[in-house]
Amino acid sequence: MDDKATGAAILKRLRRRRGLSLADTARALITIAGRLGQPRTSLPTVAGLQRSVARWESGRPTRPDARHQLLLAHLYGRTPAGTIVLGGGSDFRELLDALAHLGESAGRLAELRSMLVRTATDQGGGMLALLSPDMQAGLAAAMADPSRADEELVAGLSMVVSDVNAQVGSLPFVRLQLMLAPALEACRRMAAGPVPAPLVARLGAVSASAHTLAGRLAFETRDDVASRSLYATATREAGLLPDPWRRATVHMSHALTILYSTQGLEAARVLVDSAVGDARAGASVVVRARAHALQAEIAARAGEERQAHAALRLAWYDMERDHGDDPSAMSFTVGHLRGFEGVCELYVGDAALAQDRFAVAASSLTARRELVQRAITTTDQALARIRMEDPQSAAGLLHECVLAAATTGGRVPAIRLRQARQALRPWRREVWVADLDDHLMDVLGS
Repeated sequence: MDDKATGAAILKRLRRRRGLSLADTARALITIAGRLGQPRTSLPTVAGLQRSVARWESGRPTRPDARHQLLLAHLYGRTPAGTIVLGGGSDFRELLDALAHLGESAGRLAELRSMLVRTATDQGGGMLALLSPDMQAGLAAAMADPSRADEELVAGLSMVVSDVNAQVGSLPFVRLQLMLAPALEACRRMAAGPVPAPLVARLGAVSASAHTLAGRLAFETRDDVASRSLYATATREAGLLPDPWRRATVHMSHALTILYSTQGLEAARVLVDSAVGDARAGASVVVRARAHALQAEIAARAGEERQAHAALRLAWYDMERDHGDDPSAMSFTVGHLRGFEGVCELYVGDAALAQDRFAVAASSLTARRELVQRAITTTDQALARIRMEDPQSAAGLLHECVLAAATTGGRVPAIRLRQARQALRPWRREVWVADLDDHLMDVLGS
């Protein structure tokens, strides 16, 4: 059976499992469209939509278009009782699998998932929506008695942490904290009990990732005390794992919060140097590249031109190697590294080159997950233009960043915006600066 036939078969199986006829499915999709506020005239009649459903399931299937995919996502993202369930083993996961077989892109599937996660949080749901019903029951049992934990449950918790992390840029940080909190509590309870020995390392890796993400979310929501505590736990958990690259990622995340929130570089430098040491001893070349890139930024901010460029060369050397078997292959990209190049040029090089590096980096950071990083890169690009004596176009770039800062509620984009606005003080009487101030006040209240 080819991919498209497999996708059609999955769609048919989903429909029949729900006890729906073709006409029933058409009527259900029309009802969902109305609930979502889509005009009735934008959909065909029941008979017309019934024919579309049949074509999706036929021997020569067509792929549902974006609008119909959204309706199907809302249909199969809920149980027949109306509960949103998006985790492994759910009908929603099967729908995404069907659409993938029918040729839909990974980016579009991720967007559909984000939409349903947003719906779940809008309605007061959270982590449980990311777990199948069976896994929800298993989680409750394991939290009461950690010896009942199994590989499937730990894998489910890992997926929850990955899912929450993937929503950075799509949902406000406060919502992400609420979604992550139950996973954190589950990790803590199970770590305190007699978890089966084969699961200890895997659970430790999930706990380290969860606490690292929680540390970042606490920082973004301006709870520095909680952030430091969470990073301390993440560092401890990662230090118990066999491969030190995991602890390197904790150090780097922690270092960035310090770099952005305090005066002086030394505390961040200590963490970054530790990250470089762990990364060099670890199995992830990509994490090593990121550690060297961050080391280059610290050196550049300190005015250490030679050290900055040396660290950048090491980062590029690592990025240009084969990452086929890298355990953290997608955690850092060439686009991210271009941004670090821009930072080095901004502080110890040529502002025009910095502007070009930032422009290339921003253009590659297009995924919703990268919205925050794109906003940071664009504010740095604006700083480069200010140093190039082009403040008006810099102000234009900053308008683009205001919405990103407001959408996520993130602290770092807001900090970078304030820094860039301060650099515009010599032009504070210009109309275009007043327009930027009005935008900042309207959207961020500052």
